[in-house]
Amino acid sequence: MSTQKLAMVIDSAKCIDCKGCMASCKQANNVSRGVWRNWIKEAVPPVVDGLDGAKKLGHGHFQPGACMHCDEPTCIQACPTGATYKNAADGTVVIDPKLCIGCGNCIKACPYGARFRDPVKRIADKCNYCPERRAAGLAPACVDTCPTKARVFGDINDPSSEAAKLLAANQGKVVRVVAKNKDTKPNMYYIASTAPDGWTVQPVDPTSFDFLAGVVAPAVKLAVGLSGLGVLAMLGRQLFAGAGTHGPDNSHGPDNSRGPDNSHETDSKPNTEKKEEDGHA
Repeated sequence: MSTQKLAMVIDSAKCIDCKGCMASCKQANNVSRGVWRNWIKEAVPPVVDGLDGAKKLGHGHFQPGACMHCDEPTCIQACPTGATYKNAADGTVVIDPKLCIGCGNCIKACPYGARFRDPVKRIADKCNYCPERRAAGLAPACVDTCPTKARVFGDINDPSSEAAKLLAANQGKVVRVVAKNKDTKPNMYYIASTAPDGWTVQPVDPTSFDFLAGVVAPAVKLAVGLSGLGVLAMLGRQLFAGAGTHGPDNSHGPDNSRGPDNSHETDSKPNTEKKEEDGHA
């Protein structure tokens, strides 16, 4: 069980669609051009009757969003390498860029469209709640930038956090955007109500990736095992070679058969330079 549970609590009625959260996220996380880690969706304004009886557009509604850091994320099961995982310490869903192979399985498995393949790095990416900023005691960039403070971030397991206080004050009036036929238990909470709804997509069933995971995982283990055997073989060769140079035939000192002109010493110099070159290759 995680000691923390980081979450985003949003009063979407305060959102004015300034897109400051999107711009600041892109800048703070060096997100590549053409892709975004967060978004603002707009509900179609309703048509209402005016005071003069004429039809007019009513008030619109904007809905900020990003990765929901779900409690039961379908993206984790879809990942064949274990690059996507749930951080046990704070409950966030994390991508390890060193393990990601850019297969795109997790992208198809997310019902919120929160993931994308970075066009430059060629690996999966998404919102990560700005860990570098959090480590420095700062809130995620989107939270700091919002001029109306529509976004509130914090540990909802900590009753003293602003996020937990906001949830407690609106108990029974909090909603989540839940995917149709698949409740992944998202950790993004909206106060009172939010719109639009019905925009989530049907995630590709992670069970369809089980075969791929069953092939990739053993292959990775085999590659690691073969690498280990190679290291052992090289070590064995060095040990045997060392034993040969210190055997009985060499017990009387260095081989002087090359004569007194020190040619043995000069011959060893190119070998040393070659090893240095190989080391820089």
